[in-house]
Amino acid sequence: MKRLSIILLTIALAGLTLGYWLLLADLPSPEALITRTSPDATKIYDREGRLLYEILDPRAGRRTRVALDELPPHVRQAAIAVEDANFYSNPGVDVRGITRAFVQMLRERRIVSGGSTITQQLARATLLSEEERTQRTFARKFRESILALRVTRAFSKDQILEMYLNEVYFGQLAYGIEAASQTYFGRPARELDLAEAALMAGLIQAPAAYNPLVDIDAAQRRQEIALGLMVKAGFVSQGEEALAKAEPLHFTGGNVPLRAPHFVSYVRNLLEAKYGDEAVNHGGLHVVTTLDLDLQNRAEAIIQRRMAELNKREPGKPDYNVSDAALVAIDPQTGEILAMVGSADYFNEKIDGAVNVALARRQPGSAIKPITYATAFEKGCQSEIRDWRLEIKSPNLQSPILRQAQDRFSNLQSPCFTPATVLSDVSTAFLTKENEPYRPMNYDRMWHGPISLRRALATSSNMVAVKVLDAVGVNAMVDTAEALGITTLTDRERYGLALTLGGGEVKLLELTAAFGAFANTGHRVTPTAILEVSSADHPTTQPPNHPTTQPPSHPTTQPPAISPQVAYLITDILSDDQARLPAFGENSVLKLTRPAAAKTGTTSDWRDNWTVGYTPDLVTGVWVGNADNSPMQFISGITGAGPIWHDFMEEAHRGKRVRYFQRPDDPSTGSGQRLIEIEVCESSGLLPTEDCQRRKRELFIEGTEPTQYDNSYQAFDIDAATGLLWDAGCEGPQVERIFRLLPPDARDWGRKHGIPEPPAQTCNGQTVASFRLQVEGTEPSTFQPSNFQLAIVSPAPNTTFALSEQLPAGFQRVEVVAQARTATPLREVTLLVDDEPLATLSRPPYRALWQLEAGGHQVRAVGVDAEGREVESESIRFTVLEAEPSARR
Repeated sequence: MKRLSIILLTIALAGLTLGYWLLLADLPSPEALITRTSPDATKIYDREGRLLYEILDPRAGRRTRVALDELPPHVRQAAIAVEDANFYSNPGVDVRGITRAFVQMLRERRIVSGGSTITQQLARATLLSEEERTQRTFARKFRESILALRVTRAFSKDQILEMYLNEVYFGQLAYGIEAASQTYFGRPARELDLAEAALMAGLIQAPAAYNPLVDIDAAQRRQEIALGLMVKAGFVSQGEEALAKAEPLHFTGGNVPLRAPHFVSYVRNLLEAKYGDEAVNHGGLHVVTTLDLDLQNRAEAIIQRRMAELNKREPGKPDYNVSDAALVAIDPQTGEILAMVGSADYFNEKIDGAVNVALARRQPGSAIKPITYATAFEKGCQSEIRDWRLEIKSPNLQSPILRQAQDRFSNLQSPCFTPATVLSDVSTAFLTKENEPYRPMNYDRMWHGPISLRRALATSSNMVAVKVLDAVGVNAMVDTAEALGITTLTDRERYGLALTLGGGEVKLLELTAAFGAFANTGHRVTPTAILEVSSADHPTTQPPNHPTTQPPSHPTTQPPAISPQVAYLITDILSDDQARLPAFGENSVLKLTRPAAAKTGTTSDWRDNWTVGYTPDLVTGVWVGNADNSPMQFISGITGAGPIWHDFMEEAHRGKRVRYFQRPDDPSTGSGQRLIEIEVCESSGLLPTEDCQRRKRELFIEGTEPTQYDNSYQAFDIDAATGLLWDAGCEGPQVERIFRLLPPDARDWGRKHGIPEPPAQTCNGQTVASFRLQVEGTEPSTFQPSNFQLAIVSPAPNTTFALSEQLPAGFQRVEVVAQARTATPLREVTLLVDDEPLATLSRPPYRALWQLEAGGHQVRAVGVDAEGREVESESIRFTVLEAEPSARR
């Protein structure tokens, strides 16, 4: 018997030992509550510390720790009343609750109720594995109870309660009272009142069932139970309970805090590229960005308002077919991104709102032109431009394209590229790599004759921009673009002269930063999104990107991408309201209440329009279009992107002192080179003579200023009696008259616009063969007088025009021009299209606009001289094609 007892005792001890090892041997130490890894979520803030977004740990949700003494008493009391009324007196387990649960388990043959204390819930949630904590078994319950007893011995009740309130799940991916308060009410837990605290405590038992964002009635019923339990526990009075029940609750929507969504996504990508996914998702990083949330909010509001105006249906207002917009604002001194709006509405799937157009490749239209001109100004007076001009004179000149090229460069009034350099804005063909003629057209479908590069850039002349690129070369322009930070123009072999009109794709962010270099004395501006990254393990970490530019007070050791003088010349042109007046009119949206430089752009297929501009303090780029690449209608950079740019720039500078662009020869800029300002003759860009009729002051980089005097205005002796050239035997009196001699490629344009030419004959009837026009840096060119008495000079014979669905009707007109080439003026000239009178004019210029109509047409002119005799021009034929439907790409 004794032996049997020993055997049974041994078996019992062995069983207990085996049970211990099976159930309890692998239990973690309570110290794991301190050492376990449950970091805060990675948080992204604006530059002032305002939360933009929490990057959720997919395994843990949102979590922000808070000390117990920072919480109001009713927050702690609500949790205790609902979950563990005897918390401060029990040993970590509720014996009566466990007994009750055990009896129910025996009766129902399954676990029905938990009877878990706060300590048990903490142990289960933090110390047991995810697999075990979801099991509803006696073994799990027993292990949980043992852990709770151990935790109670290891920590004080306040420590346990603090850990519990920071770990318990409240729904909506919110772990802990602080994250839950921000999720449901949009403010920290320290600001929760009694009614809100009771609702939060009621969520703990079943967050999904009592979620106020899903079932507010269930949540309020649970809140009432929580308040009743608080009364029962003696934490609040019945009067306080009644007030709390009657209080209306306001929720924030329950979404993850997400401000500046496109910018946040951009920052997250930077973080993941630098630190990896694991650190971003689970590392609890504290990220301070460059974003100014106030500017961001203003930008979003302005875009929404302006887009609503464009899409408002009104009688007589066209359908613009535009749905999207993007904006980037950068500090040009540091490269810090202050605002980034990637679309008109991030959450609008109909417009692909989640697509960040600020980072997408789009064609910039004319907004790229300043880079072309900066390349030319940087070359200045380099000899290869003149060498190239001489080079094309020696090959086979039977090619009409090469002959045009020769004439084109005989128009280069100065061998230097400066704002005063004059080129002809006239119809011109260029030879492509495929040996095909390329004939660019201006936006307004008109030609403007010889104009300075200042006016050409300010008014966005397509023809002159192509001529400049033709001279400096595509590779040189791409080199400049890359030096300014544009990374997308990589296929150099694909680009032709249309590159300066937007034929290559760029990113809004990069083009905006490139313009920032013009405001930053030519130094490249690298977009910067992050100021500081820190974590519990690393209080301060180098951000994944940082500015390479420096404020002027701390000069960078790196050379500028373009010279400070060239940067200032571009700025001076883009801020010249008078120079852009012919194209944009007075008080356009490009004019601010302070000095500002700006450039618009519209692609020829109407899929993109842009405005990019800057002050010394801020550079902003705006894009308007459709993310699906469908074309807009009747809208350009000045009417689409321009108003958004104007409104944002005014808002961003409100209350700030006015700053002016500093010339680089200013001693405060530290530049040793000089810009000089001299008077030139506007028609040639050369030094004025007494005959010059239009003078202006212009800026030059020292060494590029003209040294030769103007000869575009020349004096001729005229016989006043006949209006012909003076010669011996004329009746007289002899008078001197000034004529403007146009370059060879602009003479047809001059005739169309009624610019007087020197008479072809003397008073004695002798015909003058030619006049010689010597231009600095070129061979003498010949001026040939015309022998026609009346001729149609526009449109050109056999010209073909094409109607466009995208152009406003007002732009789809052709200029009909007749030129009288008689010794004396005509009494009147009638222009006829298809034998129908278009206009009758009593003095030159004899021109009128005709609305294009599909079909074949003819135009002629009939004139009456001073003696009543009729003169008639030849009939010119031309064709107008029907509009083709817009093709999407």
